[in-house]
Amino acid sequence: MGKKLSYILTFIVMFLFWILLSAWQLYPDTPGKFDAIHISQGIAAAALTTYLSRRVIFDLSKKWYVKFLRAIPYVAWELWQIVLANLDVAYRALHPKMPLDPVVVEFETPLRSDLALTFMANSITLTPGTITIMVEPEKGKFVVHAIDRKLAKPLVVDQTMQKKLAYVFMEGRHDSSA
Repeated sequence: MGKKLSYILTFIVMFLFWILLSAWQLYPDTPGKFDAIHISQGIAAAALTTYLSRRVIFDLSKKWYVKFLRAIPYVAWELWQIVLANLDVAYRALHPKMPLDPVVVEFETPLRSDLALTFMANSITLTPGTITIMVEPEKGKFVVHAIDRKLAKPLVVDQTMQKKLAYVFMEGRHDSSA
């Protein structure tokens, strides 16, 4: 029953997201289209997305509710990191000397699940000034480009993001505290 419920919840979320994107328009004179053809396309898109992400979203088998509750403060923390990184990148772009010291760093994480590794890669890439170049899931190894060594330091030295995600996903040596 858990697997079917997982598929159903994923489909519902994907379809509601499709409706939200279809209803939201940049121009008021071009409203979203909700005729039979467009609704069937939305259902097909939601079904395809559900099939492709069937093991990622709403994995109800492994303490999903704990992971969900732990993810809430992580998402708030990540949004704050994005704000701070935006300010840092804006400063560097507007500074007359453009103080950049680009670097490519490699590091390993205790994360191994597809969802945890995806969260990590996306969190890095969403943070301005850094981008995930490569992930080796077997080793939990990441290769990341940063526009400045200062931006790469928390990933390599402090490992704050890795620790927080290990706590959220209950993986590795950081699964009981953040």
